[in-house]
Amino acid sequence: MAESQNIEWKESWRDEYLKWICGFANAGGGCIYIGVNDEGRVIGV
Repeated sequence: MAESQNIEWKESWRDEYLKWICGFANAGGGCIYIGVNDEGRVIGV
């Protein structure tokens, strides 16, 4: 599973990600995975 228009990986939570959530809601859905680095490895929170 790679990042795409509907999938985002983030290492930690930031309030600015609320904009991503609104964008996903307006575009038909998506997932933000918190605790995953840019290479797709789980690093935990």
